[in-house]
Amino acid sequence: MQQKKIYTDSGIEIKSVYRKTEIENESPGEFPFTRGIQPDMYRGKLWTMRQYAGFSTAEESNNRYKYLLSQGVTGLSVAFDLPTQIGYDSGHELANGEVGKVGVAIDSLEDMEALFKDIKLEDISTSMTINATGFILLAFYVALAKKQGADLSKISGTIQNDILKEYAARGTYIYPPKPSMRIITDIFEWCNKELPKWNTISISGYHIREAGSTAVQEIAFTISNGKAYVKAALEKGLDINIIGKRLSFFFNAHNNLFEEVAKFRAARKIWAKIMKDFGATDPKAMMLRFHTQTGGSTLTAQQPMNNISRVTVQTLAAVLGGTQSLHTNGFDEAFSLPTENAAGIALRTQQIVAYESGVADTADPLAGSYFVESLTQEIEKAALVLIEKIDLLGGSIAAIESGFMQNEIAHSAFEYQKKIETGEKIIVGLNKFQADEKTALEILKVDDNIRTIQIEKINKLKSKRNSELVNQLLQDLSDKAKTNENLMPTVITAVENYCTLGEISDVLRKVFGEYK
Repeated sequence: MQQKKIYTDSGIEIKSVYRKTEIENESPGEFPFTRGIQPDMYRGKLWTMRQYAGFSTAEESNNRYKYLLSQGVTGLSVAFDLPTQIGYDSGHELANGEVGKVGVAIDSLEDMEALFKDIKLEDISTSMTINATGFILLAFYVALAKKQGADLSKISGTIQNDILKEYAARGTYIYPPKPSMRIITDIFEWCNKELPKWNTISISGYHIREAGSTAVQEIAFTISNGKAYVKAALEKGLDINIIGKRLSFFFNAHNNLFEEVAKFRAARKIWAKIMKDFGATDPKAMMLRFHTQTGGSTLTAQQPMNNISRVTVQTLAAVLGGTQSLHTNGFDEAFSLPTENAAGIALRTQQIVAYESGVADTADPLAGSYFVESLTQEIEKAALVLIEKIDLLGGSIAAIESGFMQNEIAHSAFEYQKKIETGEKIIVGLNKFQADEKTALEILKVDDNIRTIQIEKINKLKSKRNSELVNQLLQDLSDKAKTNENLMPTVITAVENYCTLGEISDVLRKVFGEYK
């Protein structure tokens, strides 16, 4: 009788049994880092436990951050609302209905001061999920650090700052690709001199996966985007051995445990070889360091408590795959931003895996598994085919402009949904094992008056700041944007004098135009 064939979501056939194949005799901490970037991995230091949080006003989010820090979080991860992400102050007509909804509203340095009130920036690592306006949020953060009297050489964290995946999968872009890449390389250059511990970009596969890509597409498209950023940095004259150490990646963790582990291992190997080909000689510049977030799109509104189990499997995948940093989703995030209770359970999931499961006791515990080693090789091979296709198209920007990446993602998303609807792909509680549900969930609701509060704050700020100086600084920014001069010092001076995020974005809209 012919056996049924089983495939991963990336289309890789799974054999019924795996026997010994050629397994590379490689150690963790050694090129090409398939087995991890540290010789002892989590025995030396656990991954950074982050919780992605931010909603309503800066004051509300500050309270959540203090709660998370008191519960054992070792790094904060800031979510911004949509107006902040696309460069509009809360009072802009296009911000109506969105202020404070999917993240915190940050209009000025005053909001950043409130967001981190009583939190010393020198003592924490902060990740900011922000792209088109990433340079402005970084300027707010630096201005606040200076006000706190912090040593900038000790300030650590990451801005996502990955605009290419916005064009390909997510949509929160402002400017066309060329000026957007110019801003990103300005950040690279400035941080290289002034903020040496800051990760200047988190090249994101997370949103590519959320948009419907497969695991293979996730790493292939993300690594291709990484290549584009490295090329742009090299064209700016930056040293690959310095810039390589400040790049990080951001990946998704879905439910297929072994495919996800193999994906992370393959990504490290591919990136190390690419960086070596670019001319990197320092091993640290070849290491793929990454943050992971559990899969938001895998969470179901049906039987939401099942999401705790899903997040646990995904946490195991990230840790077994060697992540450096991890955010775990709340079980209620198919409905809204997580409540404090859901965020607490999500954090405890990480802590139980870290301290009770034993999976952190040795580096790369699944190494040598016939299945995992074979799957790592299969994923590497399939990803390299896609990367080569993108190279032949002229690189990531050309592949995005031609619609190649978007079409590939859309096709995968369609095929996946079709399998759910036919029952070929089982989602527990959604298309199988359904139940009459009576669970009443507490849902986090954001006050609709947040926009009014933010507008009042902006008006008050504008009435007391030096308007003449603000106008001069915005004109300076406009003038510098028309040259090749680095924009970061000018933006930092502008935010220190309370120019708003919307004002700075609008100045650059006039110079660079908007991407349509």
